[in-house]
Amino acid sequence: MTESLPADAVQEFLSAVRPGEVRVGTVAGFDGLAAIVDLEGSRILFRGVGRVPQSELSWRRMEDPAQIFEVGQLVEVEVIGVDWRRKHVMLSAKACEDRTLRTFLVGIERGEILTGTVADIHNFGVFVNLDGEPANHCTGFIQIPQLSWKYFDHASDVVELGQRVTVKVLDSSTRRGQVSLSLKALQDDPFIPLADHVGDAVTGHITKLVPFGAFVRVADGIEGLLHVSDLSDEPAESLDGLFHEGEEITVRISEVDLEHHRVRLHFVNKA
Repeated sequence: MTESLPADAVQEFLSAVRPGEVRVGTVAGFDGLAAIVDLEGSRILFRGVGRVPQSELSWRRMEDPAQIFEVGQLVEVEVIGVDWRRKHVMLSAKACEDRTLRTFLVGIERGEILTGTVADIHNFGVFVNLDGEPANHCTGFIQIPQLSWKYFDHASDVVELGQRVTVKVLDSSTRRGQVSLSLKALQDDPFIPLADHVGDAVTGHITKLVPFGAFVRVADGIEGLLHVSDLSDEPAESLDGLFHEGEEITVRISEVDLEHHRVRLHFVNKA
């Protein structure tokens, strides 16, 4: 709880806080599974301004924040944001817990090109040991949609364990201890040449039926939407009973949205 103070004094302090910056504070106590921190510069104004939720306390497993911190302990914390309603500064202690890891992560910029080695492959993504990362850490991660423009069944169809990869940085997070990467970003965008074929008829397979239409694979790595309204000149409410997944049909490319990577199709006939 903050002490009663002029609103402008509290407003001035909270307005000076910037997400991502590192601040120093003193552990003032605990509120359930959260730690309360007096940030430097706040104690002359009000107590308990900083709050570290359970998920941001430490990389280590624990059942009680008192297992990690002691009242009166000096800590470094990263600012997450400001809860203006409660007049709290939301903080992350784990983002500053490993200084070597933090130094590595903050030194990486979005859009930077890095190299690394595939360390683990899962159905939800690929972990990459980035060159130069701290020992005993695996900081790189590629989500499934960022692996390739081409269609594949599993991540292991695109990369293999131990493979050297060159990747583009999408984001670097000290709170996750992770660098989000993309292999696809360094590959040729297949939507660009497809834009030259607007108006052309192509043959493709239906990959998915949805209430508002069907998705059709018109090129390697590209699925276009055949909306029910583009089925024919006669209006239709759904594609139920008209098509099935895996069926081959001929469609006309009516629009290619390069910014959002979307393709709109018009039905021609069944192949």
